[in-house]
Amino acid sequence: MADIFRDFAPQGDPVKGQSVLITGGTGSFGKKLVHTLLEKYDPRKVIILSRDELKQYEMRCELEETFPPEKLAKLRFFLGDVRDRPRLELAFRSVDIVVHAAALKQVPAAEYNPSECIATNVNGAENVVWACLQQGVKRVVALSTDKACSPINLYGATKLASDKIFVAANNLSGDIGTRFCVVRYGNVVGSRGSVVPYFKRLLAQGAKDLPITDPRMTRFWISLHQGVDFVLSCLETTRGGEIFVPKIPATTVSDLATAMAPDAPQRTIGIRPGEKLHEIMISADDSRATWELPDRYMIEPEFVEYPREGADTVGAQKVEEGFAYSSDINPERLDVDGIKGMMEAYFA
Repeated sequence: MADIFRDFAPQGDPVKGQSVLITGGTGSFGKKLVHTLLEKYDPRKVIILSRDELKQYEMRCELEETFPPEKLAKLRFFLGDVRDRPRLELAFRSVDIVVHAAALKQVPAAEYNPSECIATNVNGAENVVWACLQQGVKRVVALSTDKACSPINLYGATKLASDKIFVAANNLSGDIGTRFCVVRYGNVVGSRGSVVPYFKRLLAQGAKDLPITDPRMTRFWISLHQGVDFVLSCLETTRGGEIFVPKIPATTVSDLATAMAPDAPQRTIGIRPGEKLHEIMISADDSRATWELPDRYMIEPEFVEYPREGADTVGAQKVEEGFAYSSDINPERLDVDGIKGMMEAYFA
């Protein structure tokens, strides 16, 4: 049985006394990260950067209902867009850590509006790197996606380009010392736009059946709090240039629908434009640079222009050549009962 409760939390406090800025900070991940930082850690300052003032207002109201004044005093809200390099340079002043979560993520929307997706996901990544180097940010972690590995849609292609930009940025840091890394994981349980809340909404509206793209389709799953903990642990351990991949379970879409509505028929509607039948986070070609730890994999950079210790110094083991981490062959597979357990844990 897959370990759906795997703990990715860092060993210490990777943000203690540090100023942390989150791009796309009003999204699902950003909101959870801010709550986690204020609840469990001791940052000097937490800056939420996003372009929607209404979401910032709503998030501020929610936080004011949750945290005492001494915690709220650490918060800053900064209106801005990752497409705007000068604005980022202003926002990143005196910032120690940047978590880059801003992106356009909807696959069909990206296919229909490619230039907009490129402007945010690729040009925005370059702007973040430039602003971090200009302002001497110490550590940067960029959120990626399983769709960036062997991409077939524009969203995945832009995130692959973004991954390459952040990995290569370590070669530009020189005596500035900024360290960039990437975190790549699969679908987040309950995040906006994912299939789980979509199914929940249909069932609440009295749907008699559930639409699934293909009964064979598989996907990786991670909870929001696991995703946040994984990012923080990578901030704690990165030496720069790695793509970190957590070990997480996979399910079939059909089993997911069965777990949510055992008695509801399933209606196959076909794969949407840009969708894969199975997702992959590490390709066979990546295996030559991939190392394994008990709870994660690390894809090491192919070239780095600064001295670094080998991955084996942290207890990592080299994977076999030809290894691939794909949702259809993932040994950590959730059956219907396992999916129900996941739902009970994260939607109680």
